[in-house]
Order: sequence, then structure tokens, then C-alpha cells
Amino acid sequence: MVQLTARREKPLAGLEIEAGSIAATEVQGGGGGLRKTATAPLAEGVFRDGEVVDPTALAAALRALFAEHKLSKRVRLGVANQRVIVRTLRLPAIDDPKQLDAAVRFQAREQIPMPLEQAVLDHRVIGGVPAGEDAPPKLDVMLVAARREMVDTYLRILREAGLQPAGIDLSAFGLIRALGDAPAAAHPADEDEAPAAASSGAALLCNVGDRTNLAVSRRRACLFTRVAPVGLEAMATELSAATGLTSEHARMWLSHVGLLEDAERIAGDPALVAASREALRNGATALRSELRLSLDFYAAQEGSQRVERVVLAGPGSAIPGLPEAIEADFGIPFEVGRPPALTALGAATAARMTLPYGLALDS
Repeated sequence: MVQLTARREKPLAGLEIEAGSIAATEVQGGGGGLRKTATAPLAEGVFRDGEVVDPTALAAALRALFAEHKLSKRVRLGVANQRVIVRTLRLPAIDDPKQLDAAVRFQAREQIPMPLEQAVLDHRVIGGVPAGEDAPPKLDVMLVAARREMVDTYLRILREAGLQPAGIDLSAFGLIRALGDAPAAAHPADEDEAPAAASSGAALLCNVGDRTNLAVSRRRACLFTRVAPVGLEAMATELSAATGLTSEHARMWLSHVGLLEDAERIAGDPALVAASREALRNGATALRSELRLSLDFYAAQEGSQRVERVVLAGPGSAIPGLPEAIEADFGIPFEVGRPPALTALGAATAARMTLPYGLALDS
């Protein structure tokens, strides 16, 4: 979304910030060669709903993470919050990049609910319609607009942490780079099955983290994206309210309990186990509703493509039984997506690192 001048051949770290943690994945030259991964907890109240609450604390946490793990200081940060607006425009087919940029900015004045002087704009062509008998060819262009104030805040934080911003990107684009080229795979519950052949249709990619990042893609083309407010943070908040646990401990209990094993066989206070199960079930129901809502909204758009599968990633995809609970009666095949470069990592680590890994890749 914001691409700064940078030497591509040097290592680059993709960086993702969530309410309870920060994660970075370093690759060589943006080409996919995994070098290092690192995570660190983030104190409660530093980051919430996709936005920075305490810039000083976040800068200190980033500085400590990168120093401890000796990560490359060249970073590309992913953002996903209500200050980022995504629209799909259908425009006349324009070959000249400068003319296309002018046409996009003209349409942005009507499509973006903020003054353009307060926004950072980016766009990319995602498809189009060929010429018909009585109609000229058209281009489908995805427009991304972010509040300039938010972008400037992130840049200040990164520099205060001693990092060198190589870019600020839409988190959904990182998710697509990580998983968009992957062929359809067997469901985690069907691990003995052979992977299916690559699909030519669109896929709904879902990164289940503190919130849920959704993107409809066809290979590396982003056709639609939104951020759903439900996710692990909502589940942890429900569990905290019911039990008095801190947010950090609530997230640990959700992962510990899961939805597969019989509750009587799970170690720990039975009341906490039961409350964790309830929060997970409620979260799965809410996520299933959000996924259906997103697919219905996307399908109603002009030129939408048929979505043939759902790919889950992010920390929620590693919680035992949660993917299956979200999938229940959905009607579209589900799978858990892992980039091949992360297969040597443990399931939970690979799940958390998928999005930052995609952020470190070149477009």
C-alpha cells in the first residue's frame, strides 16, 4: 500500500501486530526463502481493534523483539482496521498508467468517505471485461485508501524502534501472497487423503487472529477483502468476563481446551474447561455467520466469481476442532492453509507466522 525505496536483495521481515502479540518472519530478498521467525507477547491495552493505543509501548516491544532475535531491520508492516477502506472500481480499459491513476483518483473522490488530501491511495488491476458487440472493454481495479495520520503513526513507531520501513501493506495482500498460489489440500481431519488438484476457482482466505481477516482471491489476485470483528480476542473477552482470567490467560485456555477432546479428559479446573468450550463454540458460530455474510456480500457484486473453497490460517486455525466447528454445514470445502516454507515449524507457530510470512514476500 505504501512502498518505500528499498534494496530488494537484502533480507526483509514481514511484521504483523495483534492485540496480544507481535510476530515477524524474515525471508531472503522477498523471494520466499525463510530465514527466521519470532514472536513476543504484547501487553494488554497497547493495541486494540487493529489500531495502536500506546505508541511508546509498541515501539519498545518491537525494539526488544528485533534485538533479541537479530531480525533484519528492514520491515514491511501489515495493517487491517477501520481506517483502511477497500473498493472495487470498474473503469474503461486504460493502458497508460498515468491516465489510469488519474481515473482512479477521480473515482476515489466519490467512493472514499474521507478527503483525499488526508488519505494514502494505492490501486491494482484485478481483472476486467473484454469488449462486447456494443460495449468497450473494462478494467476492474481494487482501490485501497488509508488514513494518512494512521500511516504516519506507524512509520514513526517503526523508526522509533530502530527499524527501516520498506513498506506498509494491506494485511489481506500478505495473506494472499502466502496462500494464494497453494493448491487445494486435504482437510486436516482427512490427513490420510492425497492433496487435491489445484482449483481454478476463487477461494475465501480467512486469517483467524485477534480479529478475522478475510480475502476472496483467485491465485494472487485479490477480488474482495474485509476485516470481521469476531476472532480470538472476542472469544478471550467472553471467557475473561465469565471467569476473571486475564486476556493472556484466556487465550492460553482456549488453545489448551480446544473442541476435540472430551472435556472430562482435559487437565485443569472443570469450570474453566467448560467456560472455554462455551466461548469457542460461540466463537465458531459467530465466525461461520461472518463467513457466510462476506460470501453473500461478495457474490452480490458485479463480476463476482464462484468461491469453491475456504482456507483457514492464523492462530485460530491451530486450535483443535475450531476449523471443523466453523465448517459445520457450511456447504463449501474447508482446509487449513500452510505455506510450504513453514511446514517445518510446529502447527501453532506456522499458523501465527503465515500472514507475516506473506507480508515479507514480493508482490
